[in-house]
Amino acid sequence: MSQDQLSSEYLANSSLSRLTDEAELGLMRTLASWPRLVEAAAEAHEPHRIAFYLGDVAAGFHALWNKGRDEASLRFILSDDPELTIARLALVQGVKSVIASGLAVLGVEPVEEMR
Repeated sequence: MSQDQLSSEYLANSSLSRLTDEAELGLMRTLASWPRLVEAAAEAHEPHRIAFYLGDVAAGFHALWNKGRDEASLRFILSDDPELTIARLALVQGVKSVIASGLAVLGVEPVEEMR
């Protein structure tokens, strides 16, 4: 896998059709609801919706991570299947983007590294 394949632009344009596990699909559905959730939270003056949503995104990602720990075929990086690895890394990039966007809406600056 090349550095170019790991770029944000490449990942954003990669195919997600290989993502078929219910946990992957559920996480993608959750991410897809982000724009509507922000609009609804703003219209209702309910910023707590964003915080709860970000908790749901983190929980969905954590559940998917744990499934991969228990079942090797669901790991994010598979040396024998670069196409699926790219799709899963694109999903990770999506999670990162939505969480960063949500934190920005809430006025929270994320740390680059946890110590």
